[in-house]
Amino acid sequence: MRIPGLTHAAVAVTAALALLTGCGTSQADTAAGRPATVTVRIPDPGNAGVLARGKKDGSLAKALAEVHAEVAWTGSAGPFAPAAQALNADQLDIATGSITSGITSLSQNAGFTFFTATAPDPVGEGILVKEDSGIDSVQDLVGRKVAVNQGGTGEYLLLKALAEEGIPAEKVERVYLRPDQTAAVFNAGKVDAWAVWATYSVAEIGGGKARFVVDGKAIGSDNYSLTAVRTAFADQHPDVVKALYQYLHDGSVKEKKDPAAYLNVNTDAGPQALTGETKRVQIEFTGKGGTVEPITDADIERFEAVARFYAEQKVTRTEVDIAGHVLDVTKLS
Repeated sequence: MRIPGLTHAAVAVTAALALLTGCGTSQADTAAGRPATVTVRIPDPGNAGVLARGKKDGSLAKALAEVHAEVAWTGSAGPFAPAAQALNADQLDIATGSITSGITSLSQNAGFTFFTATAPDPVGEGILVKEDSGIDSVQDLVGRKVAVNQGGTGEYLLLKALAEEGIPAEKVERVYLRPDQTAAVFNAGKVDAWAVWATYSVAEIGGGKARFVVDGKAIGSDNYSLTAVRTAFADQHPDVVKALYQYLHDGSVKEKKDPAAYLNVNTDAGPQALTGETKRVQIEFTGKGGTVEPITDADIERFEAVARFYAEQKVTRTEVDIAGHVLDVTKLS
């Protein structure tokens, strides 16, 4: 799933980030008797989505200024696992990822908390195959190689699809690859399928050479997209976290109504831009996606079911606690 505009987000942290303090407050403001300005570190959103548009038009800066905060864009959006490490190391304050990646990251010493949820993507995630692969069902994957990102969305989607069909997991070979390295392997025919989400599936489907043999809805995916905040930051600056939630929620509602307005924010040319059929596919996927919402008790039950599934499938050694790492943003002051 994806938070609109944060299709699945994470970060590559630079050494310069170490110069930023955990509180991110301005000494000049404090000395002048004004409320200190809080710096919140967020991965750069790139060329699409709510934050990309908010960065360009200044609306995010305006919303944060109301709670005496400002953004420091750090690194770029990417997988959640390195972002979780950056959160734990006090090098990042906000990041986005799937509940599946979140569970594996929480199995370690986690210093972050989830405060938003977006419903699973019904059409943008699934198991991708080549158009001419001859693979027409999950049963056809038996004896084949499927690329997945270990412990994240890809591994979850594959294991969930196999479980739904009653196929033992060992009947399909999992090939562990980083998402940003998988397209070349998939297109070279070195794997037979790719369990993937919209960040990467859009380009493959838009190129006309790949299709989903099964999508998230058919799999019964509970792969929510979540926004994580460094726990110490949330404790110190609940008003900033609440303002960020509201901005993301409002933006996601607008994006769902008019997806095209949130694409090619900075440029409509080059590798970051979407054009032609790829752009059409992304607009369709976003229009069918969810919006950013607070995490409810019902959501937590679904997260816990995913954690149990991961433990049963031996992705994690034990069932990871989820409820202890969730923040009810509606109760923040």
